[in-house]
Amino acid sequence: MQAPDASPRGQLGDFLSTRRSLITAADVGLPETGHPRRVPGLRREEVAQLAGISIDYYTRLEQGRVRTASRPVLHAIGRALLLNDDQQRHLIQLAHPDDAVERRGGPTARVSPQVERLLANLADTPALVMGRYFDILAWNRLAAALLGDLAAMEPRHRNYVRMTFLDPHVRAMLVDWRERAQEAVSALRLAAGVACDAPRLRELVGELSLRDQDFRTWWTQHLVTTRTSGSSRLDHPVAGRFSVDWQVLTCADDGAQAIVLMSAPAGGPDHAAIRTLDAWAERQGLAHGATSLPSA
Repeated sequence: MQAPDASPRGQLGDFLSTRRSLITAADVGLPETGHPRRVPGLRREEVAQLAGISIDYYTRLEQGRVRTASRPVLHAIGRALLLNDDQQRHLIQLAHPDDAVERRGGPTARVSPQVERLLANLADTPALVMGRYFDILAWNRLAAALLGDLAAMEPRHRNYVRMTFLDPHVRAMLVDWRERAQEAVSALRLAAGVACDAPRLRELVGELSLRDQDFRTWWTQHLVTTRTSGSSRLDHPVAGRFSVDWQVLTCADDGAQAIVLMSAPAGGPDHAAIRTLDAWAERQGLAHGATSLPSA
């Protein structure tokens, strides 16, 4: 399967071109010239002017004829394109792939026994561990009750982003599906960084691009963001409609793994729904589990 971001310009050029198309002259305080624009967004010369660099250099950078740039230049371009912190970090990662690879380290083999035990011992808290590309590596009983019988799934289908788009149960359960799905695509894009030719990522993005129009559109838009906490509204066939607060914690001994915890205030209807879900999961014989699927 072809790499999901195969392009003569490369990822850096594609990202710059996409972000440029989303910014208007009014957004950055430039006057309109009075001439109609052939394409939406800023012109290359306007980005170069705002960043204080030559038009030729910016053009070669966007066309993929220059594959890197100094950090001061990248920050100047980021300011010109109104990048937020996540997008700026992504831009630097694309321009300095060797640094990104060094920080990522090697492939994730499995979750440590200590983390597995932590998940199993959590009460009233659906919890799971996800790898670099959101493969679900470990989960507790409540997470299985929420997302489906994870132990019975094909290992490579046990991926949060894939489930958000292609699993009918998860897709129907997410009341704010569009928002949650865009967040998932954005987080995957940021996690992918420069490693879009990694076999696991190529397989995942290739399948989702072929099977879901929304994913294909949002992936090519280079959405980039990350959130470490939030709230989700759910509609579960057993527990009904309720909300959970969620937090994402990075594993101290493996930065490629993240622990996701979901909870609700004790004594309220959302917490009661979680207790209903747990009682049902116990009757169904669901349990915590783990996999050794690598996320590299």
